[in-house]
Amino acid sequence: MAKKPRGRSAQDRARIDTSPSVSDDVRYTTCYMCACRCGIKVHLTDGQIRYIEGNRNHPVNKGVLCAKGSAGIMQHNSPARLTKPLKRVGARGSGEFQEIEWDEALAIATGWLGEIRRTDPRKLAFFTGRDQSQALTGWWASQFGTPNHAAHGGFCSVNMAAAGLYSIGGSFWEFGEPDWHHTRYFLMFGIAEDHDSNPIKLGLGALKRRGAAKFVSVNPVRTGYSAIADEWLGIRPGTDGLFVAALIHELLRAEKIDFEYLVRYTNAPWLVIQRPGAADHGLFARDADGNPLCWDARRGALANALAADVAPALVGSYRLPDGATAVPALQLIGERFLEARYAPDAVAETCGIPAATIRRIAAELAHAAFEQQVVLEVPWTDWAGRRHERMIGRPVSMHAMRGISAHSNGFHTCRTIHLLQMLLGSIDVPGGFRFKPPFPKPIPPAQKPTGRADQVAPNQVMPGPPLGFPTGPADLLVGPDGTPLRIDKAFSWEAPLAAHGMMHMVITNAWKGDPYKIDTLFMYMANMSWNSAMNTAGTIAMLTDTEPDGSYRIPHIIYADAYYSETVAYADLVLPDTTYLERWDCISLLDRPICDADGAADSIRQPVVKPERDVRPFQDVLIDLGARLGLPGLVKPDGTPRYPGFYPDYLVNHERSPGIGSLAGWRGADGSATGRGAVNPQQLERYVANQCFWRHELPPEQRYFKHANRDYLAFAAQMGFIGKAEPIVLQLYSEPLQRFRLAAEGHGAVQPPARERERVRTYFDPIPMWYPPFEGAGIDLASFPLHAITQRPMAMYHSWHSQNAWLRQIHGANRLYMNHVTAASLGIAEGDWVWITSHHGKVRGQVKLMDGVNRDTVWTWNAIGKRAGAWNLAPDAPEATRGFLLNHVISELLPARGGEYRYANADPVTGQAAWYDLRVRVEKAASQGVALSEPHFDTLPIPPSLPPRPSILRYGARFRAARESETGSKGGR
Repeated sequence: MAKKPRGRSAQDRARIDTSPSVSDDVRYTTCYMCACRCGIKVHLTDGQIRYIEGNRNHPVNKGVLCAKGSAGIMQHNSPARLTKPLKRVGARGSGEFQEIEWDEALAIATGWLGEIRRTDPRKLAFFTGRDQSQALTGWWASQFGTPNHAAHGGFCSVNMAAAGLYSIGGSFWEFGEPDWHHTRYFLMFGIAEDHDSNPIKLGLGALKRRGAAKFVSVNPVRTGYSAIADEWLGIRPGTDGLFVAALIHELLRAEKIDFEYLVRYTNAPWLVIQRPGAADHGLFARDADGNPLCWDARRGALANALAADVAPALVGSYRLPDGATAVPALQLIGERFLEARYAPDAVAETCGIPAATIRRIAAELAHAAFEQQVVLEVPWTDWAGRRHERMIGRPVSMHAMRGISAHSNGFHTCRTIHLLQMLLGSIDVPGGFRFKPPFPKPIPPAQKPTGRADQVAPNQVMPGPPLGFPTGPADLLVGPDGTPLRIDKAFSWEAPLAAHGMMHMVITNAWKGDPYKIDTLFMYMANMSWNSAMNTAGTIAMLTDTEPDGSYRIPHIIYADAYYSETVAYADLVLPDTTYLERWDCISLLDRPICDADGAADSIRQPVVKPERDVRPFQDVLIDLGARLGLPGLVKPDGTPRYPGFYPDYLVNHERSPGIGSLAGWRGADGSATGRGAVNPQQLERYVANQCFWRHELPPEQRYFKHANRDYLAFAAQMGFIGKAEPIVLQLYSEPLQRFRLAAEGHGAVQPPARERERVRTYFDPIPMWYPPFEGAGIDLASFPLHAITQRPMAMYHSWHSQNAWLRQIHGANRLYMNHVTAASLGIAEGDWVWITSHHGKVRGQVKLMDGVNRDTVWTWNAIGKRAGAWNLAPDAPEATRGFLLNHVISELLPARGGEYRYANADPVTGQAAWYDLRVRVEKAASQGVALSEPHFDTLPIPPSLPPRPSILRYGARFRAARESETGSKGGR
């Protein structure tokens, strides 16, 4: 007898509408659930968000949308949304606030900020988190006159950016991408699944479909992208640079490097002066016009290394006219990396990768680069006017991110990876790493940091931006005695190349009054008391600490955010922001653009719904404050607001330089200009009509060799990406670093204080180097034998998402992941509660075992553990009871060593926060019956502006009810 079919009957199935009406309106905008900035289509029903899908026409995601993007509905409808401006009425941290009107809130802020600007603009520290409006916020800081501005890059990826911009004029992440369609060998370093998520998924999908490329992941943890790699190398954290150095050692030893590429596109043949002890030792030899010199082997004479017709030598010692000797930069590179300390057998134990594997990977790289070259039948013309009938490439590509960057040796590790690419000839060639416009830039970019004593004065605009790229000691922001002039000590002798600032040091230094006291800490989207804090408990104590007279050590704190994060409780004034679906926004070529290697692009966000709360977009608030303060760029000569339409008005009408504004598309009065042109009053309307993005496709002849491609360089100059259409010479050897080293050796007018000399001399090596991470070097490793790192899961990007009802169902709590073998040696089993102890403190969490992790490493998901009461989560929410943060055991300062000065726990070159240098020991907790993480903090009370906390958060029931009412039937489940 046949079995009765299971499920719905035929009659039931007949009643199911297989093509229901999803929405009555669709609006396009840009996602803000991570930094990918994908295009989205937002479906609306009766003015309410019904559904979010990817935009198939968008250049970033091409329709792909991840869990985060889809869950934007619940981000917008979070019960933690702030609803009205708040003024603190209780003690800081008490959560006691009074609702106030916007006029009062802006009057309070204007009063505090106005007094600062009239007296000493440095007393404003204006730091923003993961906002995507840094072109605006940095410009606003300059208009105010304070050098104390930066965003979150200093504790995220400044090593990645600075190392690239000082080496190749671009970098990984937003500045470049692998040539997914032509590469034969893809090497990925230190990338978790949240970074560049959808574009990497698309790229890896293309790679796998081709089936002709090998994907090797170098990462202590095998999750996400690493899980689908053809080979996973579970490296020990902080040793990636040593591993890459061993690869270089093998390639140099076998002479498997691209000599022609090095001669044509890099400074490998430039002559480096060899005169130890002299003021010019280690600098490039130059002619009377300042051009670098090389030895022209064809003519047997010194020659301009930038000339198109030279045949430069790459080895040898040559006499300069003044009698000094000089050698090509490549010779110095070879001498460094052919040393025995970089041989595979010497590094294998430290890296945790067998020497035989290192030698094999090096051989595979060489085979892919030199035996599988890619040839595109595309003619192009180089900077010297030479026509090339084909584009020939070395199909080896690389990608890296925070796993490399967040170490105290991260700058040199990133440089070493770029050096490997240059030696293989694989930068911006078919099959290699490719620049995304507006990169490459001159090396380093011309922008210098502003904030010297003669550049900051009451009621004055700073003559330049707060952030930039020093080329030598004269560009530092220090006083005559070497004292830092910024509150975070960026661009001082402690972190000379801090291109993104040092946000993680702002609160500590402001509390100390080192190098001076501030009056107001103004933060936006920066959860600096919790998820973005090293030394969490210490940071909370600093924010609430008082002077003997009872006043706060940091007198005023203004905080702007859309949600009730842990940091809101420590603000004196809270300015509630909108969600990303309620405002205009801009993803600009001046900031963090959405370009790809084949085209330039930017985009906007438009409001798809109107706020039903008394909130304002932070960009509008900032422009309003600027007008109230009378900042010159924000008011007209008669004192009236220059941008009365607020941020949309600014986006259309503000010009950073003649013809160049926030948006590159549809410029000119009639919208016919690209990149540079007059203001177009209808520009935003044109973006909206084009689904909120603009893209310029590069013609085939401009897509590769951008650093030396005549047509691309002309396009870049026309667009304002670079000042002149001149070639960009890739830098194996960094002369700016050598200038700092020479100062440390006693040369030049600007020299470091005695305490900094050895530190600068050691770490400002013009040739990439490797050294052990600082935390491990400052503690007893036997007491803290394990590395501890964090990653973000693919379904969450930052602390915002641990309030998201849909995403919480995927990651409601986190575990400490350990290798089975390591756990067994410690008597730890699956599900055990353990203490994770560092030199700074300890935290309690629950263990989960796995094979895909380096045996000397433990790790966990970041941003899951929350403080009870924050984000309007219930006190017994799993994020607060079982979730935990490693932040609690990380110090913002290096371990104390006697009475020595405690430097920031950061890279000594850039100031990048060294989150991943953490060393711990793990011990089974005595009481296994208590399912509770530690440490505990008092539950934050809910401010008056938040709605009652729902016991169950539902969304969509209203639409179902409306539909059933219309049809008169439930129509199935």
